[in-house]
Amino acid sequence: MPEKLAARSPLRLNGPIQAYLALRQRSMTKEKKRETTIRKPHLRGRGPHFPLLDAIVQYEFEPGYIAFTMPTQKRLRVQVGSMTVADTTSALVFYESDHLPVYYFPIGDVREEFLLPSKTTTEDPFKGIATHYSLNTGITLVEDAAWRYLDPVKGCPPISDYMSFTWSKMGHWFEEDEEIFVHARDPFRRVDCLPSSRRVQVILDGEQVADSRRGVFLFETGHPVRHYLPIADTRLDMFAPSRYISRCPYKGISNYYHVTTKAKRHENLVWYYPEPVHEAERIKGLVCFHHELVDKILVDGVEIPKEATAASSGYF
Repeated sequence: MPEKLAARSPLRLNGPIQAYLALRQRSMTKEKKRETTIRKPHLRGRGPHFPLLDAIVQYEFEPGYIAFTMPTQKRLRVQVGSMTVADTTSALVFYESDHLPVYYFPIGDVREEFLLPSKTTTEDPFKGIATHYSLNTGITLVEDAAWRYLDPVKGCPPISDYMSFTWSKMGHWFEEDEEIFVHARDPFRRVDCLPSSRRVQVILDGEQVADSRRGVFLFETGHPVRHYLPIADTRLDMFAPSRYISRCPYKGISNYYHVTTKAKRHENLVWYYPEPVHEAERIKGLVCFHHELVDKILVDGVEIPKEATAASSGYF
């Protein structure tokens, strides 16, 4: 059978088919040219084609789990009280499955005279045995404030010459001259604050507590959309100031309000940023309701589905 097929005459193509094949050939030629002209070396770090990510390998003993580092050119500083204990422009951002990003500082940029060896060690299957250190600035003593992996396990990025600090035990963290909070900022996370004339209504205990067409919608990678509204478009008579505050690496320090309806008092249901960081400046002074804890939020009359977050369980 193959011999007979090979002996057949070439298939004659009619005009439309020939035109289609010619067009396809030109298209393929253009695609080939595009590949050779657009993918220039100096552009390869843009968008999803990121060479560093292409080089990541999984751990042999747990496929799917990854860890990698990325250098940052930001000046990073850590303070205990008024004393700077680390100051660098050569830090690494350490990324790891199921973890927040962590800053690692070159040992040469850490005030080693403040370090006190600790008896504490911890073991991590993906990084190895961590040696811990306390910090003594001469004014303040902070127990087990820093750690270092002197001999990382196979598959871990090379971090033996770097050290990190327990965020909550430090007094202040700075990127350049801006103070940052909670944890290292993730360069892969984006926050967009977009003004919107869409109508937003918030319903709580069967009552409408907000109705606005002057909101700012905040889109943050990996989080539900948040609707920030002018306080004049809410039932301000239901609000009472709270002493609770929270911090966000990407927005700054937030204050809260309690909200009391005819049914009950809702603690810390509404928050706002009196002085947000520059990237979130558009939400300054606007208030936002915990979508997870109100009856519903409607946008142009359509109920927005609730997404499960830490706030769903009362953790803000």
